[in-house]
Amino acid sequence: MTQFRTICEHYDFTPRDEELLRSVYPLIQSNVDDIIRRLVASIRGLGDPVINELLEEYPRLTEHHREWLLMLFSGPYDDDYYFKLSRVGKVHAAKGIRSHYVNVSMNKVRSMLIDMFSSEIDDRSRRTELKAALNKLVDINLDIITSSYIEEEIQHYSAAQKVKTWLVTFAERFSGAMNMVLVFSLILITLGVVGLFFYDLWSLVGGNISKGILSALGSLLILWVLIELMNAEIAHLKGGKFNISVFIGVALVAFIRDLMIATLKHENVGTAYYLVATILVLGFVYWLVKWSENRSVRNP
Repeated sequence: MTQFRTICEHYDFTPRDEELLRSVYPLIQSNVDDIIRRLVASIRGLGDPVINELLEEYPRLTEHHREWLLMLFSGPYDDDYYFKLSRVGKVHAAKGIRSHYVNVSMNKVRSMLIDMFSSEIDDRSRRTELKAALNKLVDINLDIITSSYIEEEIQHYSAAQKVKTWLVTFAERFSGAMNMVLVFSLILITLGVVGLFFYDLWSLVGGNISKGILSALGSLLILWVLIELMNAEIAHLKGGKFNISVFIGVALVAFIRDLMIATLKHENVGTAYYLVATILVLGFVYWLVKWSENRSVRNP
C-alpha cells in the first residue's frame, strides 16, 4: 500500500477529496447506466475494429466499465483499488487495445461527470472542490493503468522480466501471508501474556508479595510491548511507515524484566552490572532511533 499512498500524495489526493467523491455516489449510481451507454456508443464511434470486436465478443465488458465507474466514487482507495486498476491496464494490453483508447475513454467519462456536477450541484464551492477531486482521481487511475500497460508490454518482449514479475508477485503475496501469520501470532502471544499476568496475580495472593509484584510488573511490561508491536504492525498493514524503535523497545523491556528477576534471585553483582549496562546502551539507542523517526515525521 505504500506505493499507492505515495501516488496519492504526489497528486495531493486527500481524505477530503475521498469524502467529496463518496458523497455523490448516490447521484452516480442513479445515472451510471446512462453514462456507460453513452461511453460505449462513443467507443464504437471511434471505429477501431479490435475494440468493436471485443464489445461484441465480451458483453460483460460494459459491466466492467460500470463496476469501475462505481468504484471511482465508492473506494475504498487502498491496496485492493490499486491492484484492480493495475489489472485493468494488463487486461487491456493483453487484448491488444492501445492505451490511447483508454485515455480517450477516460477523457469522455471525465467530461460527462463534470457536466453532470455542473447541472446537478448548486453549491458552487462544493462543485469546484468536487471537480478538482475528480480530476485528481481520474489522473491517478490513468497513471496506474498506463504504468501497468508498460509493464505488460515489457513482459511480452522479455522472458527475464516475466520471471522477475512472477517472483515479485509471489513475494508480495507471501509477504502478505506472513503479515497475517505475524498478526495472529502476536494475538496468541498477547493472550498468553495476559494469562501469565493473572497467574502472577494469583501468586501474589498466595505467596511472596514482593516477588509477585515484580513478576506482575514484568508481565505488564511485556504486555505493553506486545500491544505496541500489534499497533505498529496494524499501521504497517494500513500503509504506514515501519518504525524500528518498537523492536528496540522489545529488547529494552526484556532486559529490564531480566534485571528484576536477577534482583529477586540475588544473583551475583556481575550479572546485575551487565544487565544495567545493557539497559543503558539500549536506552540510548532507543532514544536516538526515536529522535530520528520523529524528525523524519516532522520533515518528510
